[in-house]
Amino acid sequence: MARSAETNGRDAGSGRSIARRTGVAVAVVAAALAAGGCGMSSLTSGLGGGMFGSSTKASVDKVTEEQMLSAAKADEAGATGSTSVGEVAHGCPKFVPWPRENHITIYEQGRVGDALAVMHRGEITKTARECSIEPGRVTVKYGFSGRVLLGPKGKGGTIMLPVNVTVTDAKRAKVASDAMKVDVSVALDKPIGYFSAVRTVTFPVPEGNRPGDFEVFVGFDRAAPGAG
Repeated sequence: MARSAETNGRDAGSGRSIARRTGVAVAVVAAALAAGGCGMSSLTSGLGGGMFGSSTKASVDKVTEEQMLSAAKADEAGATGSTSVGEVAHGCPKFVPWPRENHITIYEQGRVGDALAVMHRGEITKTARECSIEPGRVTVKYGFSGRVLLGPKGKGGTIMLPVNVTVTDAKRAKVASDAMKVDVSVALDKPIGYFSAVRTVTFPVPEGNRPGDFEVFVGFDRAAPGAG
């Protein structure tokens, strides 16, 4: 029996809708990687923005994972530019993403740099910190959040992103470090997931130095398998 024109129209419309959703995910990752040059250059410009929207520094009285996660999701509209809300504590060490390490792209094995082989891409988009300063030492409570976007070869489930945190002095010598993994849940029908983390680090401040001379950096670990 011949199908009605209305039924055929609905099926065709459904097919076009699925194709559009798949095409958008592939096109966004492929175009962004191509813009970086051979698929391996940075897709962001420092903290000013990236493929997921703007990056800002959130200053808060109390840094929490919930607050950082909400800040990351607030970028969903894709606002442009960056905003600094001020300092949470005078003389507190800065907390910023490590240059060029605020993003990571994971490819299929043996296909690093191929835009069509991207499994997923993560970006740190928000940071915040507060600190407690005592004679001879400082404790920094830091938080960061961001997003993950599935690529053409992405799979739904829980994605683990390796992150390194490093404390340096005025001469950029390392005085403390931490390594962790953040978990992000994504699905094929919801290809963008969000993550947040809040930790503390305590380090000595030798006599003659100021807490503000130190910096705390966060960045993805590019030694991860498939990272490019």
